[in-house]
Amino acid sequence: MSTKTEKAIQLHKNGCNCAQAVACTFCKELGIDEQEMFKIAEGFGLGMGVMEMCGALSGMAMIIGLTNSKGNLEEGSKSKGDTYKKIRTYVQKFKEKNGSCICRELKGVETGKVLCSCPQCVADAVELTEEYLASIK
Repeated sequence: MSTKTEKAIQLHKNGCNCAQAVACTFCKELGIDEQEMFKIAEGFGLGMGVMEMCGALSGMAMIIGLTNSKGNLEEGSKSKGDTYKKIRTYVQKFKEKNGSCICRELKGVETGKVLCSCPQCVADAVELTEEYLASIK
């Protein structure tokens, strides 16, 4: 288990939602204010509050977007497609490992069978984010 994974799991234990736990773990090296990221990611926990896309994956998507976007409002479409492609790739890896990327399915809301706990979703999303970041260096 990496240090980042341990940090994210601790943030989650301390009350951060899954998106916050993942996204805030990468703030320091990206030069992002952790308190601002905490606020940005708040609405993405619990599958954006409605148990859709896993919050941990939303946090991962935020980091991929932050590192891949060209950041040019006038030319927004220049990197958008590539960012979406990268996110799809890493969400698919998560899905292959855990059987779903949907919060309610991961939690077994309808089936009673938990596919992946929140701490494990956080850990997996952090590891995939680290894998992505290593691939762009």
